[in-house]
Amino acid sequence: MTLVSLDNVALTYGGDEGTLAVDDLSLKVRRGEFVAVVGPSGCGKSTLMKLVTGLQRPSEGVVIVAGKEVTEPVSIVGMAFQNPTLLPWRTTLDNILLPLEIVQRHRKRLRRHKAEYVAKAEALLALVGLKGFGSKFPWQLSGGMQQRANLCRALIHEPELIMLDEPFGALDAFTREELWGVIRDIHAQKGITIVLVTHDLREAAYLADRVLVMTARPGRVKLEREVPFARPRPLDLMYEKPFVDLVHELRAEIAEARDAA
Repeated sequence: MTLVSLDNVALTYGGDEGTLAVDDLSLKVRRGEFVAVVGPSGCGKSTLMKLVTGLQRPSEGVVIVAGKEVTEPVSIVGMAFQNPTLLPWRTTLDNILLPLEIVQRHRKRLRRHKAEYVAKAEALLALVGLKGFGSKFPWQLSGGMQQRANLCRALIHEPELIMLDEPFGALDAFTREELWGVIRDIHAQKGITIVLVTHDLREAAYLADRVLVMTARPGRVKLEREVPFARPRPLDLMYEKPFVDLVHELRAEIAEARDAA
């Protein structure tokens, strides 16, 4: 069943004479699927995020999420970005609970059932390896720990769709690989639909069921590549020849898209 659909979408920033970011962009994401989006810099990957979440309206075409045309910010989406953006004056636990103060269907229940939501937040912290850190402030956490908390915040309101925009790009290689394992396990346990925008081709090939390669600006889908590796995927997979070959194939496609610009 399709959860996300873009049909011949175009978006121009700055009016008719502005920058055409994406054009004739069409794609579908199935419910429960993990899709990674890669491409040359400036190809419209982040614009895709804004279109799906309703933060931008298309200039042309239609965006549909969960059977409804997107005309406003979508409440069934959780988002995580490269910078965790945790509020420094709130504890980790209170940062995670923040979306519940905003999402309409949870806001009224939060006051009456706060203990229930706190328990849910604590369970998420345990899931990402931060059990016992709910009382800490962001400045007391490492970058990797902050990003784990950021993932919890994206999940707390039980979204049907998670949008990840370069969430691990600012982390060191070892921490990044640790968090790949975390997001891999979250996807497996919760069966949630995930769209990941990334420049890291190993990350895309390791995590995704399908990789979409975009052209240079104006962005559109150049290639859809199914990832053939069975789940669960161990980190050692990245040193095996079929995995390395897939990464090289994706890199060649992106180089071709960049050269064609």
